[in-house]
Amino acid sequence: MTTDTAQASRRLPQGELIAMLAFLFATVAFSMDAMLPALPEIAAQLTPDDVNRAQLILTSFMAGMGLGTLFAGPVSDAIGRKPAMAIGFAVYLVASAVALFVNSLELLLAARFAQGLGAAAPRIVGTALVRDLYSGREMARITSFIMMVFMIVPALAPLIGVGFIHLMGWHGVFVGFILFGAIGWLWLSLRQPETLPPVARRPLQVGTLWTGVREVLSDRQVVLSTITISLGFGQMFALLSSAQQLFGETYDKGGQFPLWFAAMAILAGTGTLINSRLVMRIGMRRIARGAYAVQIWVSALFLLLLVTDVLPEGLRFPVFFLWAVGLFMMAGLTFGNLNAMAMQRMGHIAGLTASVVSAISTLGAVAIAAPVGLAYDGTAIPVALAAVICSTLAWLIMGRMK
Repeated sequence: MTTDTAQASRRLPQGELIAMLAFLFATVAFSMDAMLPALPEIAAQLTPDDVNRAQLILTSFMAGMGLGTLFAGPVSDAIGRKPAMAIGFAVYLVASAVALFVNSLELLLAARFAQGLGAAAPRIVGTALVRDLYSGREMARITSFIMMVFMIVPALAPLIGVGFIHLMGWHGVFVGFILFGAIGWLWLSLRQPETLPPVARRPLQVGTLWTGVREVLSDRQVVLSTITISLGFGQMFALLSSAQQLFGETYDKGGQFPLWFAAMAILAGTGTLINSRLVMRIGMRRIARGAYAVQIWVSALFLLLLVTDVLPEGLRFPVFFLWAVGLFMMAGLTFGNLNAMAMQRMGHIAGLTASVVSAISTLGAVAIAAPVGLAYDGTAIPVALAAVICSTLAWLIMGRMK
């Protein structure tokens, strides 16, 4: 840690740092989860002949974020964390404002794609900022605390979304995005000192970037961690994409969806608490691989129950809900650890590494989740099958890590 960075970290109390970073990271979750209650209304208005297409509102955002991550990290390595974050929030806010006035699915998808481009900054630059201050298991521990606070936002996001929809229709959700983005931008600007001193910055040159990308992709641990994150994120995003339909159509809980989603997010948040308590003692790799092993068996059992249709009517939703909680809980036990493992030897190019890892894992997750979401057939079979396959591959890949 540099002297400048150490001084910067002392000027902002760790508790506030964790809360602020959790809020910044939650830009992505809020942009996804607050949108969920609006999907039925959007589907009815903009794509009534094929309601499954409304899920593209989520995947277009993720695709934009996947592309944006290619630039956010290198830009932050070149000009500093705070200026790069400001650019991202500006794009996010402009795209949100544009979405307020569109009335076609195609234009809405374009606005959501641009939103994703901007949201890449808080996600990627925030990760690089954490790496500026911490490394190894300590980074994983801090990330777990961040994720623990972060889980509050996904829990409340659908409820907040419902409030804006009630006041202004589905367009009102984008007013919520504008307010959320403005608060995050102001908090960072006013309270967080710059963590990347000028002496540590890398010029934004093609040759330098290509050399850095080659270094990142030549590191076995980075590559294996990134593939594993893609698989974990893909199965989780597949469930998220179908969540509104599963709760509303399959299990007839549409009117209570925000409350059930909040309960699911809060319960799943215990995964980050468990990880923060155990990671320093057990280690990142053992916790993450163990989580995938458990997920294989749990999801396989759930899939078997679905295919055989042996569950009585009264148990179908409770079993699905518990399985969904477990799938989201797995994120708290794996993502912080896998990101820390990927970044462990890359502190000198933290922004670029975060960009490469996130771009590949996000686009990989979209490639997994989009067809699974479009395959929704009125049951949870597609998402359960995706979880079995993805968790099995993730477990096998982690077995090759040292």
